[in-house]
Amino acid sequence: MGKALIIGCGGVASVAIHKCCQNSEVFEEICIASRTKSKCDALKDKLSGGRTKITTAQVDAGDVNALIALIEKEKPDVVLNLALPYQDLTIMDACLATKTHYVDTANYEPEDTAKFEYKWQWAYREKFEKAGITALLGSGFDPGVTGVFSAYAMKHYFDEIHYIDILDCNAGDHGYPFATNFNPEINIREVSANGSYWEDGRFIETKPMEIKRVYDFPEVGPKDMYLLHHEELESLALNIKGVKRIRFFMTFGESYLTHLKCLEDVGMTSIEPIEFEGKQIVPLQFLKAVLPDPASLGPRTKGKTNIGCIFQGVKDGKPVRYYVYNVCDHQECYKEVGSQAVSYTTGVPAMIGAMLVMTGKWRKPGVYNVEEFDPDPFMDALNQWGLPWQGSIDPQLVD
Repeated sequence: MGKALIIGCGGVASVAIHKCCQNSEVFEEICIASRTKSKCDALKDKLSGGRTKITTAQVDAGDVNALIALIEKEKPDVVLNLALPYQDLTIMDACLATKTHYVDTANYEPEDTAKFEYKWQWAYREKFEKAGITALLGSGFDPGVTGVFSAYAMKHYFDEIHYIDILDCNAGDHGYPFATNFNPEINIREVSANGSYWEDGRFIETKPMEIKRVYDFPEVGPKDMYLLHHEELESLALNIKGVKRIRFFMTFGESYLTHLKCLEDVGMTSIEPIEFEGKQIVPLQFLKAVLPDPASLGPRTKGKTNIGCIFQGVKDGKPVRYYVYNVCDHQECYKEVGSQAVSYTTGVPAMIGAMLVMTGKWRKPGVYNVEEFDPDPFMDALNQWGLPWQGSIDPQLVD
């Protein structure tokens, strides 16, 4: 079928690359490129021998000219961006210059402000349309699958959706007093920022961890969850008909929150550079260096994740509720691809998004979020590629 250039070689990229190799009918060739070529080579060695042809390259994802040269050399059908969110725009620029389809899993955020929103990428809509290429934004789990779940609910269960609650529960235990399940820099920036939810046409801001609820998750049990700001609120507010309120909740254990509070209080989560022994260092980047690498948590992590969406709205004038979710087991993921479930739940949808763009099922010139395409092929692929979903028409609601 074709070739993908995958930029990045961390935990999520490793899962996506494993899945591309399982799906060799679509991904006949992949090139893995990252700043550290040795990581790409190690993954290639691990996966070679299958039907997918794998090559590797060294690239700085912040350097547009280097990216253009790489894309021109490799001539991929699609570029799958699994680098850091700070690098989205340089990769989009390189895709524009070479007229190559683009897929990512997380929206752009400037390195120095910890402010993630879609405006920077949405500004590329007209350019991508004129170039005749597709940019698919946020094809991870949240954002990503949560948007597909919303489009699926809209298509099959509702005339209008009024309320959406996105619930992200990780009940995995890695045995460390404190560690983050994905890039510590991104994770800590996300949870230490103010929360917000979307209601009646505007965002309402909350203090970090100010709003707490307890929810009894299927196959997991009752967990404390906290309202956070999350990027898909912004796109779903535009794209889902009739919506009055959207909230995003994530579960955190007490130990995690206590450690985070201490680290914040002593300034270790700051992104403001400080001088230390004659050098400029960013405290959060130093903290990242001393914390366990998320990629090393796989063999230690036990338990499950449950991520899904609860919808309330109307169909044929009658009130309707619908809950759709996926449960993923950390140890099963590790057995299959050598990673914990947090990387797995993002890496699988990244492969699916790239597959749908590559096969032409999700392809139109411009810049789009996942909920703007037909959800059915994506929902079928989730069941096929390791993230089976379940639905309920009478769920417990979040007050």
